[in-house]
Amino acid sequence: MNSMEDTSTAVAVRFQKMIMKRGPLERLLMGCSMFDSAKQIVKNAILNQNPEIKPQRMKEEIFLRFYGMEFNKAEKEKILNVLKNVYK
Repeated sequence: MNSMEDTSTAVAVRFQKMIMKRGPLERLLMGCSMFDSAKQIVKNAILNQNPEIKPQRMKEEIFLRFYGMEFNKAEKEKILNVLKNVYK
């Protein structure tokens, strides 16, 4: 068991087999549902910190929370500028 995981290998293998028994569409829908849940948790955390946040700024903050570490500073600024222009 990896030190970053709290699930035993046997349980992880069993879970993987259970998931793979489901059809591709069902697995896709499960993934979409998990993403929607994660996004709602992030949105609630942002609202908790800033209850008066504007919808455009919320989209920017969600982007930064999910993808902020995936891009360098210049790339992030470029994406944030696009978000600002799209959601005027």
